[in-house]
Parts: sequence; structure tokens; C-alpha cells
Amino acid sequence: MKTYTSYFLSLAFLLILFAPSCAPVFSDLQSARTVGQGNHELTPSYSSVSASNDGETQGVQNHLGLQYALGLSDKVDLRLRYEYIWAKGDDSFENGVHVLAAGPKFSLVKDRVAFFLPVGKPFGEDVEDAPWQIHPTVLLTAPLVPQKFDLTLGTKYIIVLEEGVDGLLAFNLGAAISSDVTKWAIRPEYGRLYNPGEMGSFGQFSIGFTKAFGQGSKK
Repeated sequence: MKTYTSYFLSLAFLLILFAPSCAPVFSDLQSARTVGQGNHELTPSYSSVSASNDGETQGVQNHLGLQYALGLSDKVDLRLRYEYIWAKGDDSFENGVHVLAAGPKFSLVKDRVAFFLPVGKPFGEDVEDAPWQIHPTVLLTAPLVPQKFDLTLGTKYIIVLEEGVDGLLAFNLGAAISSDVTKWAIRPEYGRLYNPGEMGSFGQFSIGFTKAFGQGSKK
């Protein structure tokens, strides 16, 4: 049987290897809203990721990220994401991994339900052969205080485009706190990532800030 240490190290390696868009990078840091035709949105963020198994938890890595959304219509956004990931530990920042992802976001129920389909992969000297991933994601948003405080539940299945690699399942719960969430929002978020059928999981805590731009049509 694997010791916790060996299990943790193997999970940490997989997390870096499979880091596209969202753990992988599995945070969402968005709601079910779309930005509106001709509008733009930027969300810089920071994430801290840990691995848990058999009652023990240990930090794995940190992320700095930036998301960009362009409103193609009032119901469809194009979203781009960049993340820089580095392992927790001394002098590890310069040895990180770059992650790029992009995909469409579709509003299914106005401001309440959306489907997001990002595709991405990590880049860097140590992950040259890392596979591409697809992250089909459903976002459910509840406006607890209209225009000022939202909660969003995100559920995604991470498909690794490599034979013999299992898919992963992630859940995120995030908030949007603002005087007007259509213009700007502070976004704290917590999530868990699982490999169904395997022990252990990852956890992430993220904080982001969203700012909307543009004079296009409004939702």
C-alpha cells in the first residue's frame, strides 16, 4: 500500500501535469452571467491548492491567474484564461508552469444557468508532452442579494485527452460581493477535486477581482 507521502507526491505531479483551465486548474471564479454583446471582463486571481488523504492535508501549489471574457452576443461569451503555477516551497516560483485555455460560455437561463467548455494545456520545459484537456462546466448562480451578493455552484468533469487517464470531477462554491455585480465583484471561492474510485482529493481556495468594461448591449 502506498504511504501518504508517496501518494501525495504522485498527486502533486499529476496536478502540475494536468494543469489546464480550471487543476489541474479547477477553480471557476465566475458566475452564470454573460458579459453582454461587445463588452469585456477581466478577472485577476490568486489560488492556493492542497492535497488531502487519510485525514492529512498538505499544501501543493499556488496559482496566479488572469481571465478575459468577450461578449460575442448577450448569450455567448468567449473566455480566455492564463495561469502561472508554482509548487509550494522555497525558491520555487521561477520553476513554474504556464497554462493557457479558451472556450465558449453559453447562457442557458439568463444570469442563473450557464454552460462553459474550455480547452487547454500546460506549457513549459517539464510539461512539453502534457496532454490537452476539456473541462465541460455547469454554473448555477443564486442572487441572494440582487446585484450585490451572489453564490455560484460550479460542477465540471475534466477530460484528459490521453489514453488510459481517468477523468476528474470538481465542485466549486464561489461568491460575488459588490455594490453592482454587473460592473465589478470580489470573488472568494472554495472547491474540491476528486478522481472517482480513488482515495484522496485536492482542495483549492481562490480570491479574484472582476471588472467589466465596454458600452455594448446590456443583459
